[in-house]
Amino acid sequence: MKGIENSMKINKEIEDYPLILTAKEVSEILNISKPTAYELMRNKDFPLLRIGRCKRVIREEFLEWLKGKVH
Repeated sequence: MKGIENSMKINKEIEDYPLILTAKEVSEILNISKPTAYELMRNKDFPLLRIGRCKRVIREEFLEWLKGKVH
């Protein structure tokens, strides 16, 4: 069963992610560690959405931010 779950993650499309992303989901999308995702979310230009102590990002704003980082 674990092998099936791993292959499903590999084939996950960006549209399959929720509209509001967590650090875990950002890390999955970018294939980085969760601590690195939190570090990325601390950047001043990152479109961070704070809900209490939780850090989130709206999927479409994250994608636009990411496009702006590509040279």
